[in-house]
Amino acid sequence: MFNLKNLIKTAAFVLGMTTAASPVFAADTAPKPTIILVHGAFAASDSWDGVAPILQDKGYPVISIANPLRSVSGDAAYTRALVDNIDGAVVLVGHSYGGPVITNAAKGAANVKSLVFVASFAPEKGETIAELAAKYPGGTLGEALAAPVPLGNEIHDLYIDPTKFHAQFAADVPADKARLMATAQRPVTDFALNEPSGDAAWKDIPSFHIYGTADKNIPPAAMAFMAERAHSKKTVVIDGASHVVMVSRPDAVADLIDIAASAQ
Repeated sequence: MFNLKNLIKTAAFVLGMTTAASPVFAADTAPKPTIILVHGAFAASDSWDGVAPILQDKGYPVISIANPLRSVSGDAAYTRALVDNIDGAVVLVGHSYGGPVITNAAKGAANVKSLVFVASFAPEKGETIAELAAKYPGGTLGEALAAPVPLGNEIHDLYIDPTKFHAQFAADVPADKARLMATAQRPVTDFALNEPSGDAAWKDIPSFHIYGTADKNIPPAAMAFMAERAHSKKTVVIDGASHVVMVSRPDAVADLIDIAASAQ
């Protein structure tokens, strides 16, 4: 006589059996870390639209957050709240201004296994974004900014002039795409760019870095300096890539994130 209970017990027994060859299957089914993507100034969460599906196809849970861009400490706290609410390992990925956000958010977070800096700042404690941007020649962001928007208390919102956005921010992106990005850009406060960073998580957590040689927002020499200082586990430099390397070279960025997520 058919007995559903016995059938379930039998199936459970068969599925629970192990053999000498079984560890490879256990490794394959281990949960993958959650990838949290943190956009930078003058961008938005959709700047990761090329990277996210590649990672999802590899089986990673992916979250692309809406970074407030108000202050490094406040934005880091916002990101940390999400990190603390996730079960299992996390890889934090930051673009540009998102780099200081992830290194501040990750400090002391036991579940953050890797940091990935995508054309971004990796500040030491006490350093500001403005200070690092001016450390080496080659950055032309100041010349491309529109008139600051006063918010009160001597704080201003900063935007890139839409007519200069393509050449300054996304020179290797098609013009039509760059025009949409300029329209959707989210401003950062001047306060955030001049706020000293807190303790640097890259001192305790493995970091990985990728940037382009044609970046006009952050001088490539500055990013090379920060990657070397952080003892980067792997640094990828893409010839001719602009500041939005995750938009123009999503495969390369996703590959590095995959390496960071798989690192032991």
